[in-house]
Amino acid sequence: MGRTQRLRDEIHLFLESEGEANTTTILDHVNRRFRWGATMNQIGNVLARDRRFVKVGFYDQSDAGGFRMRVCVWSVSSA
Repeated sequence: MGRTQRLRDEIHLFLESEGEANTTTILDHVNRRFRWGATMNQIGNVLARDRRFVKVGFYDQSDAGGFRMRVCVWSVSSA
């Protein structure tokens, strides 16, 4: 957990202040906050493997071309 500790802590602070956020919003926040940023894969792995975060649902979005995008919504775990 040493390589992503600052990333994990920043996501935890962000979710505590926002309550819930989807993965894309979290990625945008991290990339604005840190000079080096992060990739979507890094954010997904951090959120999925850290027990402080819990997936609370999905956000479905479709455009006119039939492209469907499903993004996870995350929150801070109560435990």
